[in-house]
Amino acid sequence: MFRIFIAALTLLASPALAQVDIREVTSPGGITAWLVEDHSIPFVALDIRFAGGTNLEEPDTRGAIHLMTGLLEEGAGDLDSREFAAAAESLATYFSFDAYRDSVVITAQMLTQNRDEAADLMRLALVEPTFEDTAIERVRNQVFSIIASDANDPDEIAGDVLYAQTFGDHPYATALEGTEESVAALTRDDLVTAHRNVLTRGNVIVGASGDITPEDLGRLLDHILGDLPETGATPPGDAPYNLTGGITVVDYPSPQSTALFGHRGIERDDPEFFPAFLLNQILGGGNFRSRLMTEIREERGLTYGISTFLILFDHGPMMLGQFSSSNELVAEAIDVLRQEWADVAENGVSAVELEAAQRFLTGAYPLRFTGNENIAGILAGMQIDNMPIDYINTRNDNVMAVTLEDIRQVARRLLDPEGLHVVVVGQPEGLETTP
Repeated sequence: MFRIFIAALTLLASPALAQVDIREVTSPGGITAWLVEDHSIPFVALDIRFAGGTNLEEPDTRGAIHLMTGLLEEGAGDLDSREFAAAAESLATYFSFDAYRDSVVITAQMLTQNRDEAADLMRLALVEPTFEDTAIERVRNQVFSIIASDANDPDEIAGDVLYAQTFGDHPYATALEGTEESVAALTRDDLVTAHRNVLTRGNVIVGASGDITPEDLGRLLDHILGDLPETGATPPGDAPYNLTGGITVVDYPSPQSTALFGHRGIERDDPEFFPAFLLNQILGGGNFRSRLMTEIREERGLTYGISTFLILFDHGPMMLGQFSSSNELVAEAIDVLRQEWADVAENGVSAVELEAAQRFLTGAYPLRFTGNENIAGILAGMQIDNMPIDYINTRNDNVMAVTLEDIRQVARRLLDPEGLHVVVVGQPEGLETTP
């Protein structure tokens, strides 16, 4: 599947447990974090996010932040890549380093007894990466493999085409991994610049959960992050929105076609976000009760599955969906999709559909709140989208407060049958590109 950071899933999958105690911690050096303190097991998880992500890189060095992130554990301080890996293994410590369009995410899981040593190792990775030539070439070749694989993946092709059509010259328009040409041209200096642009104290957000006190967390964060620069690159402005209604067919030899469809979305801080969230769940939210699943799969057998989702890009949110169908059936599936999109836009949804969606979303809510690593990620996700600290204790109330009229209003505003664009990758019968 084409790579997208679906913030809604992170932000709206936090727990429904009553009165979760989240504490805001400010370190002596001024770094803020949210903490759920739990001393039941000797273990702590950190989720550190640097806002801006791959969108902060230089325009002519696309792929630099993605490549740089992949190199953070490939040698740091006086440790080469093997020595770094061996040190982490000896401490029973787990790190991950991932780049996304709007953030770079660093996670760590460490035992209490090894916490200080693990923090030393994490600090080396973030503050003193070596970017050795051999490591650069090794990871660069891994990126080449990803790019080559994506070039033959219908889901990735569809995403690349739709984003390019939508976002013009904004970074969202191009793959965060870069192109083979742009990655091949990257130098060590480009990676150093990418590191300086994105890994800064001024754009860091931290979630923590587990066996640690606020005082110890503050000292830990100052040690890990305190030597990073305060500021980095200026974030890009809002992305242009150039997508219009129609169909784009990308010829690809396959017995089935992949379809990616969508249009402009809604901001997370929009007053109508929760009605939009419920609307998406009812229309195509990924379970067998959704309107599109019922009409396109169950009633007509045109696909094995179809889903829609809200993409909460910081600078250009979208509402997207996808399905696959045999080449001879995809045109009919798109016709039904457009009919249902228009029907919900005009008529809203039924009371039965709303009640089922509310019951599912509130009932499934606590199931996501398991494990310190999940909790830390939820806390960081809440902060990066400017959510209130009491969100997890009020979320279900917000879901249940949505009415049929709320759904009708946001459906009329958000769903745009004339603006719906479908990218089809395959050899669909009876379809061709339209303006």
